Amino acid sequence: MREWEHYEHTADIGIRGYGETLEEAFEAVALALFDIMVDVRKVEPRECREVEVEGEDLMALLYSFLEELLVLHDMEGLVFGDVRVNIEKTEEGYGLRARACGEVLDYEKHGPKEEVKAITYHEMRIEKIPDGRWMAQLVPDI
Repeated sequence: MREWEHYEHTADIGIRGYGETLEEAFEAVALALFDIMVDVRKVEPRECREVEVEGEDLMALLYSFLEELLVLHDMEGLVFGDVRVNIEKTEEGYGLRARACGEVLDYEKHGPKEEVKAITYHEMRIEKIPDGRWMAQLVPDI
């Protein structure tokens, strides 16, 4: 099951995503990212976008994935409340295909919170934690 949380960080907000699989952890951290910006529970799946990225390792893959979602937000005004991810090992590293669904930001409906300026590698970790689940975390630039 996908779960996410925000954690305190000096001037920013850290995000963590958990899942039974690596894909679920990536999905959860993407939702945590958009939950910094809006209440993702109020986002309806009216429009979907396909995202494909590659990375030489899992951290580069996570960075590229979240950066692509942030670009869609910046260019089209979309916020996402549902994300489904598929990750494959490739000869060069990893490939990710995702389907992100949401809608155009509506200030009255979504109750905007913070604006995320950029994805960073700050405190980025992707690992299997002691309870057997996967965890992905980072501190985006707010």
